[in-house]
Amino acid sequence: MKERVLYGRCGWGSAIVELQLAWYGLPFRFEDTGDLLDSEDARARLRPLNAIAQVPTLVLPSDAGEAVVMTESAAITLYLADLTGRGDLVPGPEAPERAAFLRWLVFLVANIYPTFTYADLPGRFVTAGGDEAQKAFRAEVDAYGRRLWGVVETAAGGPWLLGSRMSALDFYAAVMTRWRPGRAWFAQHAPRVLAAADAAAALPACAPVMARNFKA
Repeated sequence: MKERVLYGRCGWGSAIVELQLAWYGLPFRFEDTGDLLDSEDARARLRPLNAIAQVPTLVLPSDAGEAVVMTESAAITLYLADLTGRGDLVPGPEAPERAAFLRWLVFLVANIYPTFTYADLPGRFVTAGGDEAQKAFRAEVDAYGRRLWGVVETAAGGPWLLGSRMSALDFYAAVMTRWRPGRAWFAQHAPRVLAAADAAAALPACAPVMARNFKA
């Protein structure tokens, strides 16, 4: 594999990695996976690279015969910072913001992100009780997600999530605030999170990526 390939879907979590690749100026090819929620064929095509058929899935350039695959957006975030030797999106080991960055990066991917995994298709997890049980499950998970965003809002600085400095956390927010519970909710209940998200989305390197992923 001589080129970097990002497997993803417009508007999905792959946009978080796409923003970072664009920011760093790293060349890549985008491969649309199709709808991994609704299509078993799409999942089957991705499984050879990612056993759980999720995005982002990033295939790295390699001189070896086998593809080198990375999954998990947080791992990719740290890898890209190491690859480029830059600290603009990931504070370096000696940076005073390093501990907070790592804390909230893991918080986003370990706590908030799974609420979409569970609630997008509740039938995968609620197999008894029919539609009503699935609707109730989704409502509870979505409510839990809103509470988690409230935790982030309480800790958010300004103008960026870490305060005076931008980071990859703001790229996460730029994408994730386009999902449930929606921008109107963020404007009312998490305005600092939304302000950081919108500031990141408007950066010259990021605006074209956001426009491609979130067409009006």
